[in-house]
Amino acid sequence: GTILQVHDFPEAKKPAYKLKIDFGEYGIKNSSAQITALYSKEELVGKQVICVTNFEIKKIATFESEVLTMGFILENGKVVLASTERKIPDGTRLA
Repeated sequence: GTILQVHDFPEAKKPAYKLKIDFGEYGIKNSSAQITALYSKEELVGKQVICVTNFEIKKIATFESEVLTMGFILENGKVVLASTERKIPDGTRLA
């Protein structure tokens, strides 16, 4: 999906953003991601990310995270987002 909006998430226990992600025909979904160490809000808007969309909704503080945004956890705990090499249609399935 493509990230449409990014907001601070001060209620989260660890530094995180609230993301609104467009999955094309599957709709727009919310996600919380602990990616503040390596990414600014501005650089995330328009970025395509890989997400798991068939998990149960997870409530984090007062926010409902509908999808899991995927990333690689480095030894220092920072997360590098999993993304696509090229632009693809939102909602394309990962094989």
